[in-house]
Amino acid sequence: MEVRLLGAVEARAAGQPLALGPPKQRAVFAALAVDAGRPVRVETLVDRVWEDPPPAEARNALYAHIMRIRRLLDRAAELDGSAARLDRRPAGYLLELDSDRVDLHRFQRLVDQARDGRYDDTQRVTLLRQALDLWRGDPVADLSGGWFARLRDGLQQHRLAAVVAWARAELRLGNHDAVLGRLSDLVVDHPLVEPLVAVSMQALHAAGRGAEALAHYAVTRARLAEELGTDPGPELRNLHRAILRGEPVLVGRDIARPVPRQLPTPPPSFTGRTRELAALDQMWDAATVVISAIDGMAGVGKTALAIHVAHRIADRYPDGQLFVDLYGHTPGMSPREPGEVLDQLLRSLGVPGPQVPAGLQERAGLYRTRLADQRMLIVLDNAATEAQVAPLLPGAPGCLVLITSRHRLTGLDHTGALSLDILPTTDGVELFERTVGRDRLGSPPTELLVEVVELCGRLPLAIRIAAARLRSRPSWSLYHLVLRLRDEEHRLAELDAGRRSVTAALDLSYRHLNRAQQDAYRLLGRHPGPDIEQYALAALLGVSLRQAGRTVDQLLDTHLLQEPVPGRYRFHDLVRTHAAGAAGPDQAAIDAALARLLDHYRETAARATAIAYPYARRPPPLGPPAEAPTVDLPDQAAALDWLDAELPNLLAAAHHASAHGMTAYLPYLSTTLHRHLHTRGRYPTAEVLHHQALASARTAGRPADELTAWNDLGHIHRSQGRNAEAIDDFRQALRMARATGERAGELDALAGLGDVHRSQGRFADATDCYRQVLRIAEETDHRRGTLDALHGLGHIHRRQGRPEQAIDHLEQVLRIARETGHRPRELDALNGLGLVHRTQRRQARAAEYYRQALALARETGHHRGELDALNGLGDILRAQGRYPEAVAHFRQLLDLAREARDRNLEFEARQGLGRIRYATGDPAIAADQHARALVLADELGQPLDQARAHDGLAHAQHALGRFESARDHWRQALALLTTLGVDQTEDEETSTDAVRAHLARLDPASAE
Repeated sequence: MEVRLLGAVEARAAGQPLALGPPKQRAVFAALAVDAGRPVRVETLVDRVWEDPPPAEARNALYAHIMRIRRLLDRAAELDGSAARLDRRPAGYLLELDSDRVDLHRFQRLVDQARDGRYDDTQRVTLLRQALDLWRGDPVADLSGGWFARLRDGLQQHRLAAVVAWARAELRLGNHDAVLGRLSDLVVDHPLVEPLVAVSMQALHAAGRGAEALAHYAVTRARLAEELGTDPGPELRNLHRAILRGEPVLVGRDIARPVPRQLPTPPPSFTGRTRELAALDQMWDAATVVISAIDGMAGVGKTALAIHVAHRIADRYPDGQLFVDLYGHTPGMSPREPGEVLDQLLRSLGVPGPQVPAGLQERAGLYRTRLADQRMLIVLDNAATEAQVAPLLPGAPGCLVLITSRHRLTGLDHTGALSLDILPTTDGVELFERTVGRDRLGSPPTELLVEVVELCGRLPLAIRIAAARLRSRPSWSLYHLVLRLRDEEHRLAELDAGRRSVTAALDLSYRHLNRAQQDAYRLLGRHPGPDIEQYALAALLGVSLRQAGRTVDQLLDTHLLQEPVPGRYRFHDLVRTHAAGAAGPDQAAIDAALARLLDHYRETAARATAIAYPYARRPPPLGPPAEAPTVDLPDQAAALDWLDAELPNLLAAAHHASAHGMTAYLPYLSTTLHRHLHTRGRYPTAEVLHHQALASARTAGRPADELTAWNDLGHIHRSQGRNAEAIDDFRQALRMARATGERAGELDALAGLGDVHRSQGRFADATDCYRQVLRIAEETDHRRGTLDALHGLGHIHRRQGRPEQAIDHLEQVLRIARETGHRPRELDALNGLGLVHRTQRRQARAAEYYRQALALARETGHHRGELDALNGLGDILRAQGRYPEAVAHFRQLLDLAREARDRNLEFEARQGLGRIRYATGDPAIAADQHARALVLADELGQPLDQARAHDGLAHAQHALGRFESARDHWRQALALLTTLGVDQTEDEETSTDAVRAHLARLDPASAE
């Protein structure tokens, strides 16, 4: 198969033309053929074929064209057996075709070959004639669009450069007639291409037509002045002068231009960057100058990547490689002026010093002229701004420019940008090992290697410095280095090795900021949370939302700040340490900024909680709202999203308040966040927060806040199954509430005590608590208290074998909860009704309630409600003999319960798994699960659950032939059930009648 692009687009197989289809399909085919052998991204194909912006249906149309092109390639294979294929790769679509089968690539190969100094002029002429004979007219002449127009212009320049090289070789061989024959039309079409005019003048002079040569010069000079406002260049002027003086015009042999090879040595320990290397390896476009800017924070490895890539692809650029350090961020150096850099580059390209023009524009013009027919790789390292770089860019296709900068150079046209991030952990470990040397390192534990890399923030510069320090200190072990780096306050000082220093690199970036940016950088370093969004940033800085946005954009562009997800900003760990330690505003200014931030968090958290949990207890306001931009929270979903996203920052703010004696903030945040933390199952987090609030309330002498903290701790401890602690908490709260006359606090403490007594089987005590709650709720019109009491009484009725009364109470709870929008109590009622119907063996009805509960729990993010529903559905599936599905539910329940440290539901998961193992013939594992469940029930102090675990263990031991052990467990189960006055538990298998029957079969006397 042959593909022709140097003229109208054609494809032929076995001498027959192939139908390429309509214009857009021909364009897709040509866009792929230009890059034959290299993947082309879908986005790139769309940009090449369709105008900007492309129509919405462009991608679908592209896929249709791809499918038809594949059929075309199949047809070509049938005709001539060609192996051309069009494959989809991760990097894009790849047209697999021998490059010599595409005239454009054959042309480039022949021209490159002719430039090789090993060939003489006769061989060079032959190669260049073969290359030029491939042209049939304007390249891709039948295709329209901006990209194809640029491709045509670029290829025409390559063609003219090849013509000039051919003509010079012919003239050196004395073949001036051949030159005049080919050049006659080209000179007319391109009258301002000076190298073409020069070889035409030389050919005319060699043919004895000197007067025509001088006339040609005069016409060219006039047109240059009229159309471009310039004079002819040195080559034409010198040639004109020689002809005028009658001096011999000897073309002779070209003085070979120096081939610069300026790339620094490849970084010896370069590691990873697979994705980035793949992207940079694909850079090539015959239609434009290819520019790729690699940006990133100080020390992230931009220069190392650029040099590594440059060495990998250097063979694609036979005319040489240029490298310039622009000193954009170099200690003790000012960024280099473009004019100074151009002087260096021109000298590298063979321009003698005296011939380097004085002005910036003239230097840039000569630089672009010298590169016009070259294929050269140019690395511009450490750029400061777009203005510094713009004059250093070539003007004609064929060159690749790699730029590195700490800034995002968004102002450069046609630039591919690659923002470099820190290393993945595995690559960081490999870099550390290679830099230290495996002989020096030995075989340390993997976790220690990972820790040292994480302590370096996975920043390549920091990793190399840490490795160099270890390598240069024979007495140090890796553990010793890790101990030093664990000291966060002095970590930056440890990452200093002579001329290499993380602090120095960051200092330089910092000094390039203006005053307002420096202030923002320092204050952001004091932000207590892991990240920040724009409203909090505006509060911290005391500016408008628009000003905050501008500030954050500037810090992002300099890579001192990161944006891991849209709208949320954070520091790299080492940058945060640097920012916090930077000299800046006085302590009063810092305190004022943090006070504004905490005001923003507590006010927005209060609004979000009021919207998300309208039934929840609310703390009294601390004071007038702060003057700061207000977060828009239009509905419950937005409020929950804000609470979830900001929770780490809210908790960090609370910790900051605790550490700095800001006693008013802690109880406020503790009360505000309690319902959300409880709903999300964040029990350990809530416990820490409530303990901090309790201590703060005591210090400040605020009994109302202390009462609230005791109640909140009680609810958290009860949810974790820490019943003894929960009872102490609620009793403390009850004592304080009655002493201060806080009826709402008294109601909350009584309801909590009732729940704990109920879980422990003390039903009389629980009933007494719930009845007191009902009385207080009626007196104070407290509907939430009514819900709490009805829910607790409903479960007592269920436990004591009064299912219809239980259903009546729970249905009341369901109705009132739905009327008041109390989603957690609605969820409790659904799970409770599912449980009652399940114990009555109404499995279908129970399953429906559980499914409603599971959907509601997942909709609202209610962790405990989700676990209860999973437990109920697992038990129903078990009762139905659907064991694999039941196991899946219980394993999920076990994982989630252990994650939340919820021992009650961990008990339920193990009890369910044990029952399934017994039913499926694996009593040994069943016994293990029930034994673990029994330990949990003992720790919880919940006798009813102890009875259930004993019953499960008895079944398993009986199946294992351990009859004495089985008898003992059933006896203990019966004793517990009898003491509690319970006939039936949640487990279908565990009831007083069933246990007595098992004991009677083993020993009739023991069942009495």
